[in-house]
Amino acid sequence: MECGHCESVNWQRVLMTVGIVMLCASRLFAVSPKIAMDLRGKATLDRVNVIVQFTKTPTARHHQKVFSKGGTLNRKLGLVKAGAYSIPASALVRLAADPEVAYISPERPLFSTSNGSPTAVLDYHTETVNASAAWDAGLNGTGIGVAVIDSGIIDIPDLHGQNNLVVASQNFASSASKGATDQYGHGSHVAGIIAGTGKNSQGSKYFYTFRGISNNVQLIDLRVLDQNGAGTDSQVIAAIQTAIQLKSKYNIRVINLSLGRPVYESYTLDPLCQAVEQAWKAGIVVVVAAGNDGRNNNAGTNGYGTISAPGNDPYVITVGAMNTVGTPSRSDDQNASYSSKGPTLFDHIVKPDLVAPGNHIISLYTASLNLNRLYPGNEIPESLYKTNGKSTASSTYYSLSGTSMAAPVVSGAAALLLQKNPTLTPDQVKALLMQSAYKNLVPYSSVTDPVTGLTYCGQADIFTVGAGYLDIQAALADISLPTLSAKSPAAAYDPVSGNFFLVKDTSAIWGSNALWGSTEVWGANEFVSGQSNLSGTNALWGSNALWGSNALWGSSATAGFDALWGSNALWGSSTSGATNALAVSLNGDDQ
Repeated sequence: MECGHCESVNWQRVLMTVGIVMLCASRLFAVSPKIAMDLRGKATLDRVNVIVQFTKTPTARHHQKVFSKGGTLNRKLGLVKAGAYSIPASALVRLAADPEVAYISPERPLFSTSNGSPTAVLDYHTETVNASAAWDAGLNGTGIGVAVIDSGIIDIPDLHGQNNLVVASQNFASSASKGATDQYGHGSHVAGIIAGTGKNSQGSKYFYTFRGISNNVQLIDLRVLDQNGAGTDSQVIAAIQTAIQLKSKYNIRVINLSLGRPVYESYTLDPLCQAVEQAWKAGIVVVVAAGNDGRNNNAGTNGYGTISAPGNDPYVITVGAMNTVGTPSRSDDQNASYSSKGPTLFDHIVKPDLVAPGNHIISLYTASLNLNRLYPGNEIPESLYKTNGKSTASSTYYSLSGTSMAAPVVSGAAALLLQKNPTLTPDQVKALLMQSAYKNLVPYSSVTDPVTGLTYCGQADIFTVGAGYLDIQAALADISLPTLSAKSPAAAYDPVSGNFFLVKDTSAIWGSNALWGSTEVWGANEFVSGQSNLSGTNALWGSNALWGSNALWGSSATAGFDALWGSNALWGSSTSGATNALAVSLNGDDQ
């Protein structure tokens, strides 16, 4: 079957896109480099909602600078030396001229990173990541606090162990009604993946139990998404700030962010990225969904360069999605075609860091939530897990797909590692999960959308699966403890040799130490062509690409990367690879 997306890169379109975007960027930055590019279209508006970062934590004097230009304060964001304001658009250039103003960005919308999942199959996600090895060792996350920054969490039996697993709740969403209680359904599904006890699917009546990865953690419910699964930057930043403040009280060691939005500037400027870095530096592991834009070929990059924010930050653990194809064995698992791919816009950070099951994942819900009204086909029949069960829809369990579902699998794994060894730093947790990840992945896969007829092809390369597939048993068995940073590296391209390579950073654990060298983490056979590059390390892709000439979207394996790094580099000033906000749903099949 002919595939609309499996075709060679349209170079003319790529170059035209680059030229237009760079022209727009140059006009904006001629006004002020402190004003975000996506504010350029708002100059004619009366008022705009913005986040203003200052050179120091703002005081009343700093807020007055905005007030004097007609602005009002919406929320203090001291965590990132900022405030969220409403201000006349005409005052932005004058405000940016203030030497104490570091950067101005719009109050950006963000969304959950899940989508419909109409096929009812057992997902076996706990089996494929070897979670039972932790349970057999008596590990279940006891004593570890996990902050779920999402749409809230409902009160449901599967989130009750000896006590209620949700120990604290707070609402930051625009809808104040019902407090932090989930009205959408996404946050409850995420919470179940992390900590569901399986209470409504265990016992002699059931042949399969839907159990969370670490089902005795303390859940801290910080609601930022409304009844439609939407929120804003400042709401998420405020929730992260609260998680840091509550860290000692609830031993919050992990934050799960199954949400995101497009990347508009370097992570060094983005206030959302600055917030997750502050949590990381405060000793909290931050796990972020990569995004669901892997099928986005709008920029002619075959889905590459679509990692969402704040997953583009090099400190956090960014998680892509795998498809278990309905079997408990991981040997046949494939990367999900919708899962966003690296490298990141502007900074070329290698992402995702690793992958975990995210397709057709079954977790918690109630029929009254908006998500169920949007995707009624995601209800699963009782016969899927109950002996002699009927086709009646379950009142407790529901199927969703997306990197939103993959991230909490990793959050649960991080909680298990921290229970076993509470002294682990966020960098050590990240390094252990990446080093131990399963790397013998299916090198090439494809899926045809039954609605559109389009076939999406993919390969298990470093920008698609990162260091590999989460393996909890292997991570728990790894006793090596690095002491340096686990910042995700940047990638670079040598146009002379045609090679891609990792940029060495001696401050990072995979920069110089032999035990934690790049080939030890990302694999020597899965991602490397064996050719040398200018730095003397192995190239990620050489002229004889590992995956052959028809591996990716029907074109050469490096075509998508050439579009990123050719002589007219697409990234660096362009946001065209992520022009659309992350959608909650995808067109067609979600595999």
